[in-house]
Amino acid sequence: MKSLLVTFLVISSFMTCLGQTPPNGPEVTDPEWNAYDIETVVEGFNIPWGLAVLSDGSMLITEKSGELIHFKNGQKTKIGGLPEISSKGQGGLLDVVLHPNFKNNKLVYISYASARGTGKGSHTAIGRGKLEGSQLVNFERLYKASPNSEAGQHFGSRIAFDKDGYLFFTIGERGAKFENPQDITRDGGKVYRLYDDGRVPEDNPFYNESGAKKAIYSYGHRNPQGMFLHPKTGKIWVNEHGPQGGDEINIVKEGANYGWPEITYGINYDGTILSEETAKPGMEQPFYYWVPSIAPSGFAYVTNSKYPAWEGDLLVGSLKFSRLEKLTIKNNKVTKREKIIDGLGRVRNVVLGPDGIIYAGIDGKGIVKIVPKGK
Repeated sequence: MKSLLVTFLVISSFMTCLGQTPPNGPEVTDPEWNAYDIETVVEGFNIPWGLAVLSDGSMLITEKSGELIHFKNGQKTKIGGLPEISSKGQGGLLDVVLHPNFKNNKLVYISYASARGTGKGSHTAIGRGKLEGSQLVNFERLYKASPNSEAGQHFGSRIAFDKDGYLFFTIGERGAKFENPQDITRDGGKVYRLYDDGRVPEDNPFYNESGAKKAIYSYGHRNPQGMFLHPKTGKIWVNEHGPQGGDEINIVKEGANYGWPEITYGINYDGTILSEETAKPGMEQPFYYWVPSIAPSGFAYVTNSKYPAWEGDLLVGSLKFSRLEKLTIKNNKVTKREKIIDGLGRVRNVVLGPDGIIYAGIDGKGIVKIVPKGK
């Protein structure tokens, strides 16, 4: 059984590289609608992990090494008032989002690796502060995963608000795949839900379970680095890194188990088997999965008329292939994959700004935008 599964995955990856249809959907192609230009907005970033576009067109951009930059009128201003950040491995200053009522309260939320707390190393933390000039004032930590780990990978760290104002965020399993994702008494490999001020909602699914981390909303995840609120269904969607093969898109459900590592469409990096199962009772199937992996980071839903041919499509950054993929959904299935940005660098993040324009963060470059021709 193990040899058959390995053979299937290896052949699937090989056929995909040759341009054949992968096991769960179409091959990736050049875009059918290409009436757009890609323009550079700001350069000079190494890893622009997070991006928030303000209503005045300015931007808050995180540099993973630990800087939060406000880019406005062609000028970069470093924002002070940040907490102590541990920039090691995949950790550092990660996502940045604005409060839904930012216009009035000026609250900015960040995710970052923090060495505070028990144990050596660091773990994912979520915090917020009020943006006043070039400072985040009255910064407060809202959640800190524990215990710390010296592992350098899988911090997760995307943040999104839902329509009711709840704060959702992800924390990867920190490489402890057999300890963290399936255990609700441990942080890591989870999607979490809080009130915007850090309080834990009493109707969270595990709030009343003894020993459970009460902020957990779903579990059995590996390393979700993309997250958005679906504007029509009100559901939170994530994409997450698989191992070698088996990157996933998941629609987050309250209390649901997404299976990692007991079920997976991927294998170990050395070609050995993680699990012989791709499905089990009580475990959710992904909405979509990639074989081979594309290393997804950043996730957005196209909602406006500036890209009429793309309305309702999904945008996914690919670190591995240095491209931005657009996925067309029909009858609840991915029917088309297109390369919208290709070859500029590792696509770290993608967002729709308040102006309706698509912006993407590119490693080793900075921020670019997709401008429809004639607009």
